Amino acid sequence: MSARSASATPGGLGPWQYLQNVLFYVHAALATLVIGLVGLPWVATRGRRAANAVATRWIGYMLWAARLHLGVTCEVRGMPPRGDCIVAAKHQCFLDILVIAHALPRRAFIMKREVMRVPVMGWYAWKVGCIPIDRSRGRDAVRAIAREIAARHESDDGLGQLIIYPQGTRTRPGEQRDYKHGVGTMRAASQLPVVPVAVNTGLFWPRKGWGIRPGRAVVEFLPAIGPDMPQQAFMPRLQAEIEARSDRLMAEAGFNPQDAARD
Repeated sequence: MSARSASATPGGLGPWQYLQNVLFYVHAALATLVIGLVGLPWVATRGRRAANAVATRWIGYMLWAARLHLGVTCEVRGMPPRGDCIVAAKHQCFLDILVIAHALPRRAFIMKREVMRVPVMGWYAWKVGCIPIDRSRGRDAVRAIAREIAARHESDDGLGQLIIYPQGTRTRPGEQRDYKHGVGTMRAASQLPVVPVAVNTGLFWPRKGWGIRPGRAVVEFLPAIGPDMPQQAFMPRLQAEIEARSDRLMAEAGFNPQDAARD
């Protein structure tokens, strides 16, 4: 695969790729509606465990549809955590959301509160334990979430694996963005391990979700950073580990940073 063909860009699709992109999104919308509605009565009576089971079925179906229509396959490397922890991941596109969530048994996300209002999907997000963030509140919102994480960890139900994107948004391959300190605040308040995750998914699935190209995307779970690490050293280490490993994964797939500069 050449660096240019690996870099997912909205333009330049052939007619067949264009059609397959359209078919995937139609298929995904219908499957979301059907799976979501069928699961509603079960989740309403059985709570988070049932919501996670339905979410797992839906995510698996989305990944299957991506293979069917788009020729996108996914590989998970490393050891996905099973206990309570914070998962800090590189975020390039919708695909890495699916792959990371599918690898975790009790996943939940910190997400924009607007997403929680989406019909069907938003309701399931609440049920699996996703935490909305009001970005307009700045540090007050981060501190409130940190307290909630600590409380959930101490509860009988536990926290599960809480996924956060330290850069705060999707990034293009080769794009550099500083990591926000919210994950450090949440780690300090909860004393939970943080599991870094590297990805190369943006090479095949662009940020805006159009112009998807076939290929093998990789998501890699790195060794956890324990709560004993000094707080001032945590953020530099987290960023260095995620960025270095993501760069290596993208290089394996033939990515050349000079192509990103030209796009």
